[in-house]
Amino acid sequence: MAAIVPISVQLYSVREASAENFDQVLDVISRIGFKGVEPFNLFGKRPADFRRQVEDLGMQVSSTHFPWVNRSPDIGKVADTVKTLGLDMAPGGFWPDDFKDMEAIKRTIDTTQGLVDDLARYDLKLFLHNHYWEFAEVEGRPGYHYLQDAVPDVLFQIDTYWAANFGKNDAAAELSRVRERTPLLHIKDGPLVPDEPHVAVGSGKMNFEEIFAAVDPSVFQWAVVELDHCATDMLTALAMSYQYLTTQGFAEGNV
Repeated sequence: MAAIVPISVQLYSVREASAENFDQVLDVISRIGFKGVEPFNLFGKRPADFRRQVEDLGMQVSSTHFPWVNRSPDIGKVADTVKTLGLDMAPGGFWPDDFKDMEAIKRTIDTTQGLVDDLARYDLKLFLHNHYWEFAEVEGRPGYHYLQDAVPDVLFQIDTYWAANFGKNDAAAELSRVRERTPLLHIKDGPLVPDEPHVAVGSGKMNFEEIFAAVDPSVFQWAVVELDHCATDMLTALAMSYQYLTTQGFAEGNV
């Protein structure tokens, strides 16, 4: 078993409730026991104020999806935000068209290397978050593999559910492939069926024992729960996910 890491939650999971009352959502998340949060939107809060609020609730900003460096025109502002949140890694990710064929993949590789080089000037590293489309085969191998091999300095937040590509791939094997460059995981669960809602972690078809065994314990920092859509109450599903991951010894919480 790999070393136990702290548990965080991607706040995209609670985006509707956050738009109505972000302060209340953060309070509930802290009461569930999460040690960290990963924002995708600060809902009008300044980065310094958001970080202070999170820390006052006994949590940390584990990582961020705000702002994604390859979707922002000013990399300096991205760097300022990421550093103000207390982080040393900036997020990025790509769309399906960025992996549709070899020409697109070559452009994506060039873009990624450029972002790595640009962020290095600010003493920041780039991590990429995947969806399922990066694992579609192009000329006989998953498109993501070309990028992983071509840009050795990029880090990864492997979304383990999407890496399974609806059962077509072995998520643990995909993680193992870049384990020495994967400080963050997205942990979600579900039926591995396109367009079907996610479920509380531990109640779907993902094999988390294999996934957590595949990490590099010297690199792995945070297990970040994310449920994009859920057929049940989202906060209840997050609490169940927290309970499963902490009681199974995969992650450590505050409760």
